[in-house]
Amino acid sequence: MVNHTVDSTGVRSVSSSLSDSLLVNSPHGLYCPPGDFYIDPIKPVDRAIITHGHSDHARPGMGHYYCSANSAPLLAHRLGKDISVTPLDYGTVSDFRGVRVSLHPAGHIRGSAQVRVEHDHQCWVVTGDFKRCADPTAEPFEVVECDVLITEATFAVPIYRWRSGEAVAAEIMDWWRGNQATGTTSLLFCYSLGKAQRLLAELGRYTQKTVYAHGAVMPLYRIYQQQGVTMLSTESTVDLPRDHDYSDALVLAPPSAHRSSWMKRFKRVSTGFASGWMQVRGARRRRGYHRGFVLSDHADWPGLIHTVRQTGARQVYTTHGHNEVLARYLREQDIAAAPLSALHQQPASD
Repeated sequence: MVNHTVDSTGVRSVSSSLSDSLLVNSPHGLYCPPGDFYIDPIKPVDRAIITHGHSDHARPGMGHYYCSANSAPLLAHRLGKDISVTPLDYGTVSDFRGVRVSLHPAGHIRGSAQVRVEHDHQCWVVTGDFKRCADPTAEPFEVVECDVLITEATFAVPIYRWRSGEAVAAEIMDWWRGNQATGTTSLLFCYSLGKAQRLLAELGRYTQKTVYAHGAVMPLYRIYQQQGVTMLSTESTVDLPRDHDYSDALVLAPPSAHRSSWMKRFKRVSTGFASGWMQVRGARRRRGYHRGFVLSDHADWPGLIHTVRQTGARQVYTTHGHNEVLARYLREQDIAAAPLSALHQQPASD
């Protein structure tokens, strides 16, 4: 372990100079100077380690991508089959100019990874997006001990506490059955990568009825299938005539399809949205859905706190969402913490 000092902002330094800092902020994103690579960069770079396939983490234009083996097909689908990508098995150590890097399951979606970076007696972990609750479609989260932790804080407010996926799926089934009794289509909106596949697996506990899906969901569904994930049988609405009878069906679609012309094929619908944001009273009404189902692929408040403690990190940086809230709470618990913006800034190159 390394020596640390704490300043008045709650930032505990692990080095005395910028050149010694293992990870730094830069105009292109989170950068490792000694290893010369970026993690989930926001602008094109030569070498990018990608935590998972969502578009706010896996962006186009990188010279070369590194990601988990199960994430590689998702990146190829979203970014193009011609990308240069090296798939890495979880736990396998790769060398980047003397920096030891390994990926570890994050539990967020299929193939999601935490990035462990070790060099010069320092160990840093970047969680990316992660969750701690069970998910039949994603590799379970692995606790990785470290000196410095960079953690997401999407739902870092005490109100966010999740029920199990099994319990939420039972609630969705009740809604679906109620709609079937009145000949109403159950149109459930959810993110096409990760959430849709999780729902199709969780609902398999209660039914074997075929589900329908928007065309955007189907290629990702097939990738999950190819990796051996068990889900309900699913048909694409693209492959069916526009006058197909969906009167007692459950249909999954991305939020972008809400109130689009695609919805005109359904005669009578009840709409729902599956998301952690549905925990907040009024969110469903503001977004214009009939029902809200609280199901998230991010860690809830207890999961975030528990994870920080389990890693044993002496310094924590928080990013995304309620990062100030989480950092302040951790400092109150005598854990040095600050928003990621407090991390050293690497100046832009000439």
